Amino acid sequence: MAAQEVAAQPSDTLATLKTESETLKTKLEEERAKLHDVELHQVAEKIEALGQFVMKTRRTLKGHGNKVLCMDWCKDKRRIVSSSQDGKVIVWDAFTTNKEHAVTMPCTWVMACAYAPSGCAVACGGLDNKCSVYPLSLDKNENLAAKKKSVAMHTNYLSACCFTNSDMQILTSSGDGTCALWDVESGQMLQSFHGHAADVLCLDLAPSETGNTFVSGGCDKKACVWDMRTGQCVQSFETHESDINSVRYYPSGDAFASGSDDATCRLYDLRADREVAIYSKESIIFGASSVDFSLSGRLLFGGYNDYTINVWDVLKGTRVSILFGHENRVSTLRVSPDGTAFCSGSWDHTLRIWA
Repeated sequence: MAAQEVAAQPSDTLATLKTESETLKTKLEEERAKLHDVELHQVAEKIEALGQFVMKTRRTLKGHGNKVLCMDWCKDKRRIVSSSQDGKVIVWDAFTTNKEHAVTMPCTWVMACAYAPSGCAVACGGLDNKCSVYPLSLDKNENLAAKKKSVAMHTNYLSACCFTNSDMQILTSSGDGTCALWDVESGQMLQSFHGHAADVLCLDLAPSETGNTFVSGGCDKKACVWDMRTGQCVQSFETHESDINSVRYYPSGDAFASGSDDATCRLYDLRADREVAIYSKESIIFGASSVDFSLSGRLLFGGYNDYTINVWDVLKGTRVSILFGHENRVSTLRVSPDGTAFCSGSWDHTLRIWA
């Protein structure tokens, strides 16, 4: 009899803890709702609407043999690194469209690539579960693969990577549900970040110089803001109805946008601790794969799975433009460091520079 009672207890306590956590969640939501006094577009009503503006494809970068999965700009505002399902990582000159370097990875599906802040190295990875750093040299004939350095090891695919404010540390996110901070030189893990209940698909570093926080999004429909020093999740937002494919900080660092398979992009204010805007239209039924802000923060560019790029007025919540050109889904999109152009990569094997 006693044994039966003991056996009954663990499941009971689990059930009570579950209900307790649910009530706490509801209470938190109620407290958040109290602060929810006005919508962003209402505050922005008096601001002048944006006029018509024309953006066109100015360059097309051809050379990948399969879907382009990721790209990143160099700080010199001119070079681009891109990675593809064909296992190639290519460094381009965006002005001349010339290829400056090409590396063939040991695996296909190179889902992540990033340019080092100094412009002297690129990092990439994917289905090989690791993040590799390749130093770039001016010697065109040099074999880059020979200088490859494996930095990060995950237990599942690498979904995204980015350097912190120096070449010496790299942040990674993975299908194993974690993010991690690594030392490039030694390959040591400096900090790991646990809190997502499923694959982490994207991350973005806060734009401040000290850069001690970053945001990540994943298949658990959750976006988490992390403190890099402690490894703690300091804020989390769960309003999307499907996977979060992309997260990007607002230029001031006080907010971030996310793009999701639920066909919406959303804006979250970190100081108000809540979602402040949803960018969606009934005619948009395909997911958003990638988002980025203009340098001023007034525009939000979203790449979608219906082959289009939608440009949103961040303050008013309206769509100001729609860009056609890609012949398959847009998988990655980044505004250049000086804000004069942006680059998109697509499953049609090409990258396009728009301005």
